[in-house]
Amino acid sequence: MSTFNVHKLRQEFPNLNIQVHGKPLVYLDNAATTFKPRCVIDAISNHYSHGTSNVHRGVHFLSEQATAAFEYSRQVVRQFLHARRVEEIIFTKGATDSLNLIAQSYGRHFLKAGDEIIISHMEHHSNIVPWQMLCQQIGCVLKVIPINDRGEIILEEYRKLLSDKTKLVSMVWVSNSLGTVNPVKSVIEAAHKRNAVVVIDAAQAVTHAPINVQELDCDFLVFSGHKVFGPTGVGVLFGKEKWLEAMPPYQGGGDMIKSVTFDKTTYNVLPYKFEAGTPAIAEVIGLRSALEFFQNIGWEGMKQHKQELLEHGTKVLLSIDGVRIVGTAQEKTSIISFVVEGIHPHDLGTLVDQEGVAIRTGHHCTQPVMEFFKIPATARASLAFYNTKEELDVLVKAINRAKDIFNA
Repeated sequence: MSTFNVHKLRQEFPNLNIQVHGKPLVYLDNAATTFKPRCVIDAISNHYSHGTSNVHRGVHFLSEQATAAFEYSRQVVRQFLHARRVEEIIFTKGATDSLNLIAQSYGRHFLKAGDEIIISHMEHHSNIVPWQMLCQQIGCVLKVIPINDRGEIILEEYRKLLSDKTKLVSMVWVSNSLGTVNPVKSVIEAAHKRNAVVVIDAAQAVTHAPINVQELDCDFLVFSGHKVFGPTGVGVLFGKEKWLEAMPPYQGGGDMIKSVTFDKTTYNVLPYKFEAGTPAIAEVIGLRSALEFFQNIGWEGMKQHKQELLEHGTKVLLSIDGVRIVGTAQEKTSIISFVVEGIHPHDLGTLVDQEGVAIRTGHHCTQPVMEFFKIPATARASLAFYNTKEELDVLVKAINRAKDIFNA
């Protein structure tokens, strides 16, 4: 697809054609999960219709076919992230599972009491709770980078937090509740000067810009398949080979073993050492199809379209009396969180749903962010490349209708 054509691309997504409450669906909840193109649905269906088998251990045709498709998917992910080797790509249940793996496998093996872990104030709960659990288990200390009123990390304060006690920094690349794009390259470079390991949560970043883990020089990076037009239940953990080799397994059983006796178990080689049990085979195959589809669209056209959506959405939402946008970072992607004076976000979400508009309301698993801005929740419109300016105009009409109901 050399020329970006949103209307042609929309035809690839069956869910965009449905109706809600008798109205055409306007889906603006892409930060929660994205719709799946027909090729992803077909890839999963074809596996279950013509290729169902377990992977790696079978010698029959279906098992060898499924194994080949599964491992080819790993190669596609490696290329997508520009990792050095396929051994650095671990399939997990999602970004949350990946973060827990790092905390329990890397953290419990390499960190000790008194070591410091740094995260930011805008983290998703998935990048807070695993580190809190680790601190409770081994006595580490959790430090938090403050943010400013625009929803940006304060880099100067981050550098002040860094010390010889800092052993790990874990940060979201793109905030799911604010849309902020963090300067992760600078964060990584500063941490490495202190010999600290860096984990990047790229759950929202995978659709924002191309990722090159070698250029970033991050030690670990995670994302979920369903955020990038793939299936739920599958995620990716990239880890530098030197760390993955040194880390003990996270879970036991199935493919992560080389040999087992009652006296001793010998673990498998990478990447299988971290992939216990039967994996999400169909979902991994679907993820491959999603990444191939996504990359064929072309980054430049897609990014320009999403920037135009962000600018238009910001403009039309601010034209509504009583609307305040939460998260106004200079570097921001197409996520718009906002509040409407006099209407609780949950009520707003229910009312705009009656007009066929799907937005997310709540704390978005970032309660510390809500506490910082002294609000209980926000409404959030998160935009994908298949959204249009016209859909944002429908959202505005739906909000104005909600205001009329509350003011009646």
